[in-house]
Amino acid sequence: MRTRLRHLSALGLVTALLAATALLVGPVSPAYAHNVLRKATPAQDAELTKAPTKVTLDFLQKLNPNFTTVTVSDAAKEPVATSEPEVDGTKASVTVDSTLPNGVYTVAYRVVSQDGHPVQGSYEFTVADPTATAEPSPSPSPEASEPAQSPSPTAEQTSTAATASPAASGSSGGGGGMVALLVGAVVLAALVVGAVVVLLRRRQAGGNAAS
Repeated sequence: MRTRLRHLSALGLVTALLAATALLVGPVSPAYAHNVLRKATPAQDAELTKAPTKVTLDFLQKLNPNFTTVTVSDAAKEPVATSEPEVDGTKASVTVDSTLPNGVYTVAYRVVSQDGHPVQGSYEFTVADPTATAEPSPSPSPEASEPAQSPSPTAEQTSTAATASPAASGSSGGGGGMVALLVGAVVLAALVVGAVVVLLRRRQAGGNAAS
């Protein structure tokens, strides 16, 4: 009897332990249903000596094409022109439309897991092609670099200046004539005064002699 009771007690203990384990594992199990990126080409932190023409992401679960987004951007956060994502089972790929210059690029993705939970992430890779140039930097505009030139005189302005020149020279000549007239008048007045003084002196001298 005691042996049977011991077996029942042991069985109850094992059942309780299994139930407790199920309760602990139960809430965690949905997390494993979330999709996970398991491989990428180019790989994370890869340094490439040749610019890639395609970016491929391989996930743990199959992808829904309607809820799969893959983008590529440069170091300035400007988007790189790519095709729409092509989904094949667990893989999503985008084709790069142009050759990437040297620099750091970011791949960003967003997918939906089988349980409907959205999963997103990003990683970087570097293009370091020794035969290529670095990503171009914006150059100053020609308007800012070239000094402003003063406008050349138009034909109308030249004609106006040519017409005004004789008038200016004539005005200058008139001023000189006025000065000459004034000088002549002063000299004439001086001669008249001198003649009057001489006549008065002569008259005065004749009166003194008669007396």
